[in-house]
Amino acid sequence: MRLLSLDASAKTGSVCITEDKILLSECFTNSSLPNSTVLVPMIKSALAQASLSIGDIDAFCVTNGPGSFTGLRIGIAAVKGLAFADNLDCAQISTLECIAYNFVDDNCIICPAMDARCNQVYTALFRAEKGHIERLSEDMALSIDELKDILINIGENIILAGDGAELCYNQFNGLLKNIRLSGLARRYQRAYGAALAAITENNFIKGCEITPSYLRLSQAERELRKGNENDSNRV
Repeated sequence: MRLLSLDASAKTGSVCITEDKILLSECFTNSSLPNSTVLVPMIKSALAQASLSIGDIDAFCVTNGPGSFTGLRIGIAAVKGLAFADNLDCAQISTLECIAYNFVDDNCIICPAMDARCNQVYTALFRAEKGHIERLSEDMALSIDELKDILINIGENIILAGDGAELCYNQFNGLLKNIRLSGLARRYQRAYGAALAAITENNFIKGCEITPSYLRLSQAERELRKGNENDSNRV
């Protein structure tokens, strides 16, 4: 199966094409350019690198969150549009699970941490063992202190990854001796990680069924809710 996978969930963006688990081509960016600008050129480039056309693709995969609200909508809309014409199957993969698959060949606990701002992170726990990834927790939105309270009770070696990993590592201030910060080469989510998860789990759906997983309300929704509560208190 030829699978086109993409991630537009944060500042980084990536596209890859795989045949089964073999990586045929990959494009990655970590720049200030919005994913709305670079995503389509990356798709075209990945297809060209693999000497394929969009008609050669059998299915699609996208990270559906958590992450940037705008980025998630861009990625999901792109996959829905690409899959629509031929009604092709799609997979939606947690961005945190996508990061965990960067370490599939390690033996450790993986803690992806994506910066959710306001001293919070999107996070989850996974175990990498013997070439497999096992999910240990649901995706969560936590304060960095709450994450520290969870990790301090884990006696195994832990790898911190994701764009919020360094922020967490610095705030832990050396208190957790069994934690190491991942190297930059594997720190960020990549479309190839999403592809590996999709192929392993084989849980494909139709494009119309893909839904974003935000984990928390947007700032606009939070302010609207706060405004409504204030109005209620005045009555």
